[in-house]
Amino acid sequence: MTEDARPKPLAGKTVIDLTTALAGPYATLLLAGLGARVIKVENPLTGGDTSRNNAPYLGRDGLRLSRAHDDDMSVSMLLRGRNKESVTLNLKEPEAHAVFLDLVSHADVVVENFSAGVTARLGIDYPALRERNPKLVYTSISGFGAQGGPGSGKAMDTIIQALSGLMMTAGEAGDSPVRNGLPVGDLVAPLFAVVGTLAAVIQAETTGAGQHVDVSMLGALTSLVACEPFDAYAAVGLKQRTGAMVPRLAPFGLFEAKDGWFALCGPTDAFAGGVFRAMGRPELGEDERFRTRDARVSNSDKLHASIGAWASGLSKADAVDALAREGVPAAEVREPVDAVRDPLTLSRREVVPLTHGRYGPTADITGTGLPISFSGSDTGFDRAAPELGEHNELVYGGLLGYSGERIAALGDGGVL
Repeated sequence: MTEDARPKPLAGKTVIDLTTALAGPYATLLLAGLGARVIKVENPLTGGDTSRNNAPYLGRDGLRLSRAHDDDMSVSMLLRGRNKESVTLNLKEPEAHAVFLDLVSHADVVVENFSAGVTARLGIDYPALRERNPKLVYTSISGFGAQGGPGSGKAMDTIIQALSGLMMTAGEAGDSPVRNGLPVGDLVAPLFAVVGTLAAVIQAETTGAGQHVDVSMLGALTSLVACEPFDAYAAVGLKQRTGAMVPRLAPFGLFEAKDGWFALCGPTDAFAGGVFRAMGRPELGEDERFRTRDARVSNSDKLHASIGAWASGLSKADAVDALAREGVPAAEVREPVDAVRDPLTLSRREVVPLTHGRYGPTADITGTGLPISFSGSDTGFDRAAPELGEHNELVYGGLLGYSGERIAALGDGGVL
């Protein structure tokens, strides 16, 4: 079988995507990249997914901060909408309920990220849909879980970062909280949601019964924070916030060279010895302050100060080269715009070009690929993000078998 003919792992599976913004659409993007047919259901009255109105926009005139033409598309949607089919459906209209149930009859998975209680009010929660399709896997991604949480139960990434404790893991002791520039709360939850969805699909294939998969952004991110035993660190007097350095793993951290920063990780005796040789001071390996791992931790401030003094006289490239020659893990700290153009990640399709569905690559921009390689399957994104309602005829006519007259009547009635 040629590489072009290789199947995608989820080929033949159909996902109904009720999500908006980032956490939910990222989960369904991953499912689409793995080969599932993802049908994105969008509200025609609100303009569809909220991310369709996120600046900047790409269109016939290239990249712009504001929309100049009706067919300019948000870069957010260009990224999150790839390999998906867009249909319009106003779920608040009574006739829409029957249409949605028809979609569910053809689905393996439904993914939603409504606030707690919304799906029940719309009559599209898991108990309601299970009656139509007992094998359905119904995945919910929310701020605090399907039962809701503090206050309104609504959450944005910054709220989740704040509540998870993540903001107090970065920076130095006494610093203000540090918000991670990457929306990690929005990105971690969908990873767990995809894991849970695929596990439930496998079980449904065996048992014939679907189930409700419930993932909270707060729980997903806090579970990762708990991978580091901060309570144990506090009990033995280790710093909770260590800034650029990690004293308990010394030598370990970020160091400033003449032209920028580099990262160094040398927690073992072998790596530490390599650091000392790279510095031209191999005798430090026999110094009682640095000879053992525990000694280096106890004297981490002195050790890191010595490395900093050495690094300050070098370019970051020279410092990294010197460390690499001694087998020490080290790397330059990159700007994001440089990192996403790494030839290795581009060659592995872990980062890929973004294009407009009508006008193609009118600007040099990239987006996330699917960072999983299979020896016997193809993955990735070969279709641009759809315009709002672009696939109404394909889905309602082709999949559900609705006549053109019925589709037109549903449109005229405000259902589609």
